[in-house]
Amino acid sequence: MASKGAGMSFSRKSYRLTSDTEKSRVTGIVPEKLLNDYLYRIFSPDHVSTVATSRTPLNFQNLPEHLDQLLQVDNEDEESEGQVEGRLGPSTVVLDHTGGFEGLLLVDDDLLGVIGHSNFGTIRSTTCVYKGKWVYEVLISSQGLMQIGWCTINCRFNQEEGVGDTHNSYAYDGNRVRKWNVTTTNYGKAWAAGDIVSCLIDLDDGTLSFSLNGVSLGTAFEDLSRGPGMAYFPAISLSFKESVAFNFGSRPLRYPVAGYRPLQDPPRADLVRAQKLLGCFRAVLRVELDAVEGRLVDKESSEWQLQGQPTVLLTLAHIFHRFAPLLRKVYLVEAVLMSFLLGAVEAGTPVQAQSVVRQVLDLLWLFMEDYEVHDCLKQLMMSLLRLYRFSPIVPDLSLQIHYLRLTIAILRHEKSRKFLLSNVLFDVLRSAVFFYIKSPLRVEEAGLQELIPTTWWPHSGREGKDSKEAKDETAEQRQRRRAYERGCQRLKKRIEVVEELQVQILKLLLNNKDDNGGEASRYIFLTKFRKFLQENASGRGNMPMLCPPEYMVCFLHRLISALRCCWDEYKGANPHASFSEEAYIPPQIFYNGKVDYFDLQRLGGLLSHLRKTLKDDLASKTNILIDPLELQATTMDDLDEDEEPAPAAAQVPRTAAVSLMTPRRPLSTSEKVKVRTLSAEQRTREDIEGSHWNEGLLLGRPPEEPEQPLTENSLLEVLDGAVMMYNLSVHQQLGKMVGVSDDVNEYAMALRDTEDKLRRCPKRRKDILAELTKSQKVFSEKLDHLSRRLAWVHATVYSQEKMLDIYWLLRVCLRTIEHGDRTGSLFAFMPEFYLSVAINSYSALKNYFGPVHSMEELPGYEETLTRLAAILAKHFADTRIVGTADIRDSLMQALASYVCYPHSLRAVERIPEEQRIAMVRSLLAPYEQRPWAQTNWILVRLWRGCGFGYRYTRLPHLLKTKPEDANLPSLQKPCPSTLLQQHMADLLRQDPDVAPSFLNSVLNQLNWAFSEFVGMIQEIQQAAERLERNFVDSRQLKVCATCFDLSVSLLRVLEMTITLVPEIFLDWSQPTSEMLLRRLAQLLNQVLNRVTAERNLFDRVVTLRLPGLESVDHYPILVAVTGILVQLLVHGPASGTERATSVLLADPCFQLRSICYLLGQPEPPASGTALPAPDQKRFSLQSYTDYISVEELAQVEQMLAHLTSASAQAAAASLPTSEEDLCPICYAHPISAVFQPCGHKSCKACINQHLMNNKDCFFCKATIVSVEDWEKAANSSATSSAA
Repeated sequence: MASKGAGMSFSRKSYRLTSDTEKSRVTGIVPEKLLNDYLYRIFSPDHVSTVATSRTPLNFQNLPEHLDQLLQVDNEDEESEGQVEGRLGPSTVVLDHTGGFEGLLLVDDDLLGVIGHSNFGTIRSTTCVYKGKWVYEVLISSQGLMQIGWCTINCRFNQEEGVGDTHNSYAYDGNRVRKWNVTTTNYGKAWAAGDIVSCLIDLDDGTLSFSLNGVSLGTAFEDLSRGPGMAYFPAISLSFKESVAFNFGSRPLRYPVAGYRPLQDPPRADLVRAQKLLGCFRAVLRVELDAVEGRLVDKESSEWQLQGQPTVLLTLAHIFHRFAPLLRKVYLVEAVLMSFLLGAVEAGTPVQAQSVVRQVLDLLWLFMEDYEVHDCLKQLMMSLLRLYRFSPIVPDLSLQIHYLRLTIAILRHEKSRKFLLSNVLFDVLRSAVFFYIKSPLRVEEAGLQELIPTTWWPHSGREGKDSKEAKDETAEQRQRRRAYERGCQRLKKRIEVVEELQVQILKLLLNNKDDNGGEASRYIFLTKFRKFLQENASGRGNMPMLCPPEYMVCFLHRLISALRCCWDEYKGANPHASFSEEAYIPPQIFYNGKVDYFDLQRLGGLLSHLRKTLKDDLASKTNILIDPLELQATTMDDLDEDEEPAPAAAQVPRTAAVSLMTPRRPLSTSEKVKVRTLSAEQRTREDIEGSHWNEGLLLGRPPEEPEQPLTENSLLEVLDGAVMMYNLSVHQQLGKMVGVSDDVNEYAMALRDTEDKLRRCPKRRKDILAELTKSQKVFSEKLDHLSRRLAWVHATVYSQEKMLDIYWLLRVCLRTIEHGDRTGSLFAFMPEFYLSVAINSYSALKNYFGPVHSMEELPGYEETLTRLAAILAKHFADTRIVGTADIRDSLMQALASYVCYPHSLRAVERIPEEQRIAMVRSLLAPYEQRPWAQTNWILVRLWRGCGFGYRYTRLPHLLKTKPEDANLPSLQKPCPSTLLQQHMADLLRQDPDVAPSFLNSVLNQLNWAFSEFVGMIQEIQQAAERLERNFVDSRQLKVCATCFDLSVSLLRVLEMTITLVPEIFLDWSQPTSEMLLRRLAQLLNQVLNRVTAERNLFDRVVTLRLPGLESVDHYPILVAVTGILVQLLVHGPASGTERATSVLLADPCFQLRSICYLLGQPEPPASGTALPAPDQKRFSLQSYTDYISVEELAQVEQMLAHLTSASAQAAAASLPTSEEDLCPICYAHPISAVFQPCGHKSCKACINQHLMNNKDCFFCKATIVSVEDWEKAANSSATSSAA
């Protein structure tokens, strides 16, 4: 920059301002009089014409001197270089990151923002005050635990005590709504993210106060300590991950307070100069030179056009010569340039505002150096984002609308947009803020009371539409509901205006037509977007740049809207492409390495492993060769010591190296075409979209995929990123926001209970009536507040449009999974999150958007359910999925939840028959070596509603208790599937290998689960009997209840199997039937004996009713055992019944008393007498008439009579057996089998059970070749001896 003054020349860009004497008289531009009038109009103090006789002629030779005089400021406006009275410390106030802190904190580069990184960290500023009135502002970025205020240098803090917890430190805590100075009292209002707290201290009067968003909260503290050595520093204490930003005066205060001075003085002199130069600049925009007519023409700023007139260009060059250095300062950009641009936006139409902003940006790029424009735009966007983020919510959202309109106007300028995309929006700013609409914590300040004057809340739970109360709505309630819905609709329309502006911003960022002289915006956006995803996926990014979940939700919805718009626009111009409704991600994107998935898990495991094991499939199916250097670089184990190290370029994060071969032809070395391996930042448009010889992102198309591309490749990558966004944090946030609806339901229930008590309360009890009336008022006010807040949440998060976005994402994932599945082994390359998003998005649609919006109303709902059912049924046991255990568990849990609801169970029944049979076959696989609990739960749900006494939703003894969540899958009404039961029966009946292995594993797990349960209740009983006070670990109680529930569910699966295929146990022509029946009888007797013994351990633990053991009761386990016995002894064929009876009675654990216990009888009745009435104090199935039918009770009585008779006959016919003839394993049955070749002996039951799991002899560990009947072996020995 050259110095000022006549006779000197300076250069800015290509314009040369000169005052050479030879050009002083003849300007060659306009007549001198017109030039004089024009320059006076621009550069006079008030920008109006002055009397021509009283002024010195003005031209470009004396203009610099005139400008110097114009920009001269008074002495009092000059910035003071020394100390200001009442303040000590540097003139530039920042946070003291060198010594003024306690704990671990993350401080921004500008030393004004801070994030807590320890329990309760504290930091103060570098400047203190001891006299006068001072103020600073704190921008609340998160609404958690923080204490903001003032402290002295002598205050000592630690991880437990912060600002306000010591003497001479004072703080306001908007999280707990309190003020702190050693002690604490209620003060102020609750703050929310996006609020601004003003901290004011008056050291003349000794008072301290706070304001929230410009509204005073009143005096907080009085009689502050003052005098020598007493000076106060701004300070804050904040807990882990809480964040704020300070404004000590480096930027204009958002809410200045009269009489109070910011800690950092504003640049007053530069501010005056900048405002004057802005006035000159605005005058240029309002005046046009008419050289033909020799006059000045006044025009609107929006109509002004830069037409290349030398006079205007030179005038602007003189202005920007002095204006440019000022526009690099944060304070001046926000106070001067931002105010001017916002004024243009607020005063004119969007078209007019766009015109002004475009002209300004054109001039900035024309007359300022690039580095100056870069600094200016960076500060401009930072200020704009800060203003948008920390603006209060007003009823018409006008502030947010104006800031977004200005953002759009700036981003419409191509050169500015590309610079901001490349260097600012994702690198410096948390740009997702522009797509967020914050929820007002205080609805009265947001004007929601005027917008929604009538409040209403559902008078039922979240099940809503299924509740009877919805049908019993009174006329008054209906009127209130409709008025409330009209208010919600008004609110939604205003929010939609903001959302549409946010979508416009993303459309500008996705523009791929602005590639004149550089890369198009969309491809810059893709690079930054991928980096954004990587930072949030890995959690390794700079913490301030990580996107909060609430921002991510809004960002995703706007991105989907913009993406679908661009997608369908491309379809309109290219008929061969597909509509966005048919969108999916082609499978080749997952394995060709063109898109970086960072360290995210693939379905088949680690990417390095897949590249090695599936490289032959890649070559044969997709003509892709993995570069050997890439394979060697994946693990250190594969590096050859003799090889040279990879070049340095290979160390840059990059996509996988691939080779493209001639499609669909045998491989040939001469046909290979190497593809460059590029980092994400180095990719060009051709690398993404492809060209004539390059398919870009679609490299390596498998034969199953169509040749015609769906859309532009770049949009496919955006779609892939949108799916990843949902997986990162959107789903969790959707579930979190349901809490507002839950709060409304809880308060509504409390209000109804209070109103019921009021109606029942006697009028003479005025004290109780007064308390109840007070409670009623509190609940009503809280519901008024929550219902308005719920309207905001529904409009911004759970609206019909948002639901359609999530539904579209679900369908995208389903199509992507279906197309990936067709590629066979290459399906393993798909990232896990596609399956996770398919499962979670369905769960969100089903659970989070109701009852206002129902998933059943969505287009193609039935088809989507069926497709998801097919995916779950096929892939929950897919051997190609070997990634993390989480995805396998998620698939199993999703299928288990799917079969609990009638509409989704019917979808499972609609999938093709071969898929249903394959699913059932997978469910019937042995339970060992896999997570079997969820599998068993699925089988139980298919049976629930068909078993003995198994038609309940909740257990009888829990009916009077309130369920935690009526929407839980376990609390759904029974909906059995006879179709899937039939498939199960067919498989067990037709495949001789399925039934023995499956049932043996079920019996093994039942033995384990019930044994664990008995062991745990013994420990619980022992703890309860100790004299000293002790507590049972809640985790132990939970495990105990889980073992009990598993035992019940395993018994129900056995009941289903016996009902559907009784011959598996009763047809002894099958080799394993007798063994299975004996094992079953043994376990049933053990369960009955443990549960039915008089005053036994089970009874005592049930009587305790410990929290966590609510499900442990006699009914569920006894009816399950009864169901099995009834099927064996009553419903079976005569021959089968006889076998089952003999096996049951032969078991040494059998006690007839246990069967009598089922009907409440201590002993079996005498032969020929009727059953007496049950004792009310004893358990009896007869007491559960609402759960057990008369026919079922009759079957139990028939079973008891049969066992009583058979038991008496067996006792009379039994012969004593010597101990030598008893099985040495169980000592319950006589020896009946001998092992070959070792010759050891046992009963058949013991050896058959042992051989199911082991082939070694019990005694000598020799391998058993065969098992023979003991009688046969004895006879053959006798014959050989005689010979």
